[in-house]
Amino acid sequence: MKLQDRVAIVTGAGGGFGEGIAKHFAELGAKIVVADIRGDQADRVAAEIVAKGGEAVSSRVDVTNDKQVANMVALALEKFGKLDIMVNNAGITHKNQPMLNVDEATFDHVYAVNVKSVYLTARHVVPVFRRQGFGNIVNIASTAGVRPRPGLTWYNGSKGAVIVLTKSMAVELAPDHIRVNAINPVMGETGLLTEFLPGEDTPEVRQKIISTIPLGRLSRPTDIAKACAFLASDEADFITGVCLESDGGRCI
Repeated sequence: MKLQDRVAIVTGAGGGFGEGIAKHFAELGAKIVVADIRGDQADRVAAEIVAKGGEAVSSRVDVTNDKQVANMVALALEKFGKLDIMVNNAGITHKNQPMLNVDEATFDHVYAVNVKSVYLTARHVVPVFRRQGFGNIVNIASTAGVRPRPGLTWYNGSKGAVIVLTKSMAVELAPDHIRVNAINPVMGETGLLTEFLPGEDTPEVRQKIISTIPLGRLSRPTDIAKACAFLASDEADFITGVCLESDGGRCI
């Protein structure tokens, strides 16, 4: 299995894309720290991985809190003895609405979860990777940072930041043999879908979004998990700074 005995932290792994990534990585032989601010959901996903013969531990973590991020990384090292892969999947959005209707507190929260978290995990993961002489970071960005949709302006900007951070980190960390890549999912079947949609979640509204995706459907957790596993594996050992669109053709 292509991730056999690799150790990975996946944030936001209590549901949606993160759950899909954590479970797929485990199926490929990785040992997983299932991290989520919702401790009960992190526990559930870790237990389901273990029940299927995998290795996993849960971590309740607010990715905007430096101390909690430090504890999450320490848990991976304590439990598994090393860390190979950091998947920055935790994310949030504001409701689809006119840009000036988004209040300051919501703006700050979106940027803390989507952008500051990448900074905080780097602070604690990069030193570990440098000591080991290798490491792999995969950031979950979004097609929103490439082809922004109206009504999601501030979210779009946060994901644009993740895309630029990915490229800049990749260049700076390459001499340390640390690869940094990103996945750009199109709107997907996750718990955040209703926030992204322009209006109520109806078949008609969904179809309006699907009509902009050439392959004719929303993304699924398995789509993002497979792309993420490729970038995290040795099959991509000469790939860094790439933001891979897993989007059914949305960004064409």
